[in-house]
This record gives sequence, structure tokens and C-alpha cells, in this order.
Amino acid sequence: MFKMEADGPRGLYFEEFEIGQTMRSRGRTITEADLVQFAALTGDYNPMHTDAEYSKDSFMGARVAHGMLSLSYAIGQAYQLGILERTVMGFRGLDMKFSNPVYIGDTIHAELKVTEAKEARRLGGGLVTLDLRIVKQDGKIAQKGSMSLLMMSQP
Repeated sequence: MFKMEADGPRGLYFEEFEIGQTMRSRGRTITEADLVQFAALTGDYNPMHTDAEYSKDSFMGARVAHGMLSLSYAIGQAYQLGILERTVMGFRGLDMKFSNPVYIGDTIHAELKVTEAKEARRLGGGLVTLDLRIVKQDGKIAQKGSMSLLMMSQP
């Protein structure tokens, strides 16, 4: 997806995004360390994430990953596709629905689809809206929604 320039790789410019274009990231397995570190980073020590004894009797049946942890990993997975490398100017919006829990040991990947591209010349680029799905190894969708990014225009 990304292009090589004299000073390194670059992602897609606004003009290179095509409506309907789809992308899929590689997977990432969620570990206990991920939950512990995310709780420490954010201060979210909700026992559904951090207490195995509490969680086993909850409606989820076991500890679950923070929804924002899964979402954060999906954003990172999208970046690793290379499409945003040095061409994303800013994150503009997010609308997500959380549908299925992500447990320790689940492997998630991100699926992206370009749904809208709107020029924003005064900002030096355009707004690109991507459908975002976070999918587990069994094909169940953990989260789905959309995100909007301000992407740089071609020089």
C-alpha cells in the first residue's frame, strides 16, 4: 500500500483513497499482560478486566479486555498497514459499537473500508471516512463503526 520516497516510505495521500477500497491488518493475540498494562496506563482497574475470581461469576464468564484496549490495538493495526505513514494529518472522529467481548487468548485483526472522501483544501488535504471492524479469530465482530481522518493532499 505505501510508496517509497527518497526519505522513506509514505502512506496514501487523500487523492489515492478510493471509495470501496478494503484493507485487512495482521492479527494480534490479547494477553494477560496487555490487560494489566492497559489498566496501569489508564487507571481502569474495573474487576471485569483485572480480577479472575470476580469475573468468573460475571455475565462475561471470564476477564475481558478493555473495549478501548481492543480499539487502540485496531488503530495501531491500521497504522501498520502503511497507508497512514507520514500522510495522516489528524484523527477527526470515531463512532463505534461494542458487540462481543475480547478475552485473554483471542486474536483480533482490523478490517477497513473506505466509505467517504471529502476534499478539505483549506486544511491541506481531505477527510477520509473508514468503516472499521475489529474481528476475532472465530469471525465474530468485537467492535464496528467508523473513523474519520484528515489526510494530506499530494504536493
